[in-house]
Amino acid sequence: MIAIYPGSFDPITLGHLDIIERSSRLFDKVIVAVACNPNKNSLFTTEQRIHQIRECTQHLVNLEIDSFDTLTVTYAQRRQAQVLLRGLRVLSDFEYELQMAHTNESLSEHIETIS
Repeated sequence: MIAIYPGSFDPITLGHLDIIERSSRLFDKVIVAVACNPNKNSLFTTEQRIHQIRECTQHLVNLEIDSFDTLTVTYAQRRQAQVLLRGLRVLSDFEYELQMAHTNESLSEHIETIS
């Protein structure tokens, strides 16, 4: 089973790494997908963020780091993923993530979102 963990990762945090490491034990393959959003002022370039993630996760064998500039669900379908992983930082993130999960489900009923 393939899981995708999408995000800006600008920069990668210990919380991100916790989710990546835990999910790598649960899924056959985890793709950390760095979102490219030209409308967002990022601290690091996409290439720098990918490099940072690679440096921090080189001990994980079933991990792939990639970038995307489409809807997350479109990227997940293209990569044949069955699961989207989402992190919650604060309680207020829950409502937003719930709305996103419902939207993604309406776009593709074959992809589950885990928050």
